[in-house]
Amino acid sequence: MNQQRADRPVPASAAAAPRGDGDFGVALGAVFRAYMKALDAVVGDFPGGARGHFILAAAVRGEVCSQRTLCERLGVDRTVMTYLLNDLEQAGLVERRPDPSDRRNWRIGATSAGERRWSELRGPLDAARSRVAELLPEASRAQFHAMLCTLADSAGRLGQAEQGDGASRGAGCPAHIAQDAVDC
Repeated sequence: MNQQRADRPVPASAAAAPRGDGDFGVALGAVFRAYMKALDAVVGDFPGGARGHFILAAAVRGEVCSQRTLCERLGVDRTVMTYLLNDLEQAGLVERRPDPSDRRNWRIGATSAGERRWSELRGPLDAARSRVAELLPEASRAQFHAMLCTLADSAGRLGQAEQGDGASRGAGCPAHIAQDAVDC
């Protein structure tokens, strides 16, 4: 058995190991949870919470993607997306419009109330992002942000390639739709 006894000292190298023993997924998850906690403090009462905010941000920016593309980009189940959109629509923040090129699809657009609400949240969201970024030394923040955006963009393309989706899925929708969280 490979058990550590309580009376043995922990090696210095083990005590200095990064959280999660340097595991990429654990570290990424810790950063994500810290960001989501900061974001939820700002958008907690928003219809759909953080996911609702990401949908509204895409609509305000004019990324009038289909519901299907939003689901893929945000990692949200189609049924859940319907409920999120219903809540946002009921709150008067977004509206669904038939896609003129394929009437089986719906495009998501922000209402004027949605645009105002998004503008109101910009300052508090920027402050929440800054609180998370402040965990890094100031000299590293811009580089981390750039690297994170590159990683997010590449991961999105990799996911599409692995699914065999290529350019057909999500056509007409920018790859950075879910990146409002880091303003890439």
